[in-house]
Amino acid sequence: MTLGVFLAVLCAALLHAGWNAIIKTGLSKQTSMFLLSTGQAVIGLVVALCLPLPAPEAWPWLLASGVVHMCYQLFLAYAYEQGDLSRVYPIARGAAPMLVLVVSLLFLSDDLEAGALWGIAVLGCGIALMARGVLTSGESRRLLPFAFGSALATAGYTLTDGLGARVSGEPVAYVGWLMVVAAVFYTPAVIALRGRAVLRTDARGWALGMVAAAASFGAYAIAVWAMTKAPIALVGALRETSILFAVLIGWWFFGDRMDRGKVLAAVLIVAGVVLTRL
Repeated sequence: MTLGVFLAVLCAALLHAGWNAIIKTGLSKQTSMFLLSTGQAVIGLVVALCLPLPAPEAWPWLLASGVVHMCYQLFLAYAYEQGDLSRVYPIARGAAPMLVLVVSLLFLSDDLEAGALWGIAVLGCGIALMARGVLTSGESRRLLPFAFGSALATAGYTLTDGLGARVSGEPVAYVGWLMVVAAVFYTPAVIALRGRAVLRTDARGWALGMVAAAASFGAYAIAVWAMTKAPIALVGALRETSILFAVLIGWWFFGDRMDRGKVLAAVLIVAGVVLTRL
């Protein structure tokens, strides 16, 4: 992984933590997610129409990823209804790189050096420590199945989109069309689960939704592009530094408690990032 790709993925991590914070601020998390999804589709369509179509071989990957993204959005919004940003986010993001690593080692051709493997392992330890507080701090355990469902979906779309972008020939156009496909799946799903009331909001809600959508699109476009330049598992793990950003945002803006466990976990995450660069 070159320095340029490394810095780009860190920027994507900050953007990802930022849009999650916007979702957490909404009164209705599913409404906030609907606004995000709609905004992503608008931005994605504009970007995609300005670029060549992805190769035909990429479209099955796009459809599969659209379904996985729908599950990810539903699980994540449900999780944020149950817990704080600094708890839900580490769990939702934390298990994903470990799953990606296992699949990459077993089924893909990416080569990972020992330093990168150790970096991913240290990242995993930090992420696990960051997440354990939900079991010891008296917070609602109902967030766990939704957060873990989000993690599983994250692993699924990381692998699907990493492979799909590689065969598409146009990774940015691929992400644009993906945002459209994901919205097509998510909108009827959330209406079926929550009714049409989930679609109602005010001008401020739409404005925040578009800001979140722009951050989300930028973050994922960078990540998918990076997956065409570096091993998928390594990119997926480095993106998890967004956990550090999310914890800081939760502490600074939402007043989430910062205890020793969170500090130690943050140190481990930073150490894991350093190891991936050795």
